[in-house]
Amino acid sequence: MKSKVGSRFVQLTIGLICASQTAKAGIVALTILAESQSEGKSGMAAVAACIYQRSLNRKITPEQVCLQPKQFSCWNGKTKADLAHLLKLPQAKTALWLEANLHRLNRAKIGYADHYHADYVKPYWADKTKKTFTIGQHIFYRLNTQ
Repeated sequence: MKSKVGSRFVQLTIGLICASQTAKAGIVALTILAESQSEGKSGMAAVAACIYQRSLNRKITPEQVCLQPKQFSCWNGKTKADLAHLLKLPQAKTALWLEANLHRLNRAKIGYADHYHADYVKPYWADKTKKTFTIGQHIFYRLNTQ
């Protein structure tokens, strides 16, 4: 016979762990999950490296890069709480690691790209002469060549 008290304890513990992950997870991890969860670890790392490169180019934090208007559609009209459900995905552990280790990523692997888009959209800024890398459905570009 299952104990209702024991079962309730497990539910509360899981809830606290999820709440703790949400509190720890930052804007960058949620952006990585929203933008590239289906691209595997390499695709997620490429998006993370691109976010970091853009932050270096613009001399702002990676979080500021993610939240700038019209940069990442996953944040349009959304809050951190709106995207918190993504932390329940199996890929969340990878995204959290990437967020904590942006400085360790090999940006050369993506040609120091500072922009990307999915292959099913054609943004005005996409110049094929500045294309550096493709992985899965994402095409990367180096627009800032300073």
